Amino acid sequence: MSNYLRETVLSGWNVKRFMGLGAGFFIAAQAIIMKDSMLGFFSAFILFQVLANIGCFGSAGCAAPQNYNVGENTPDLSNEIEILEVKK
Repeated sequence: MSNYLRETVLSGWNVKRFMGLGAGFFIAAQAIIMKDSMLGFFSAFILFQVLANIGCFGSAGCAAPQNYNVGENTPDLSNEIEILEVKK
């Protein structure tokens, strides 16, 4: 196992990741009991996200990145808006 993969799996655990791990194992157990392959694929998907620390179980969660900076290359569109008023 590579160092990066080992570090990803073994570090950064929080309550949300533990809950996802428990839910993944519970769904996997239900898939085995009910002999449902689609539920098994869903549990594998959840467990992969939890173990790889990605998706909604990752360190950033489901949120979009908050570090959007308006730089010099960003066009200023506020001056280009033209409003036309129509009266009857």
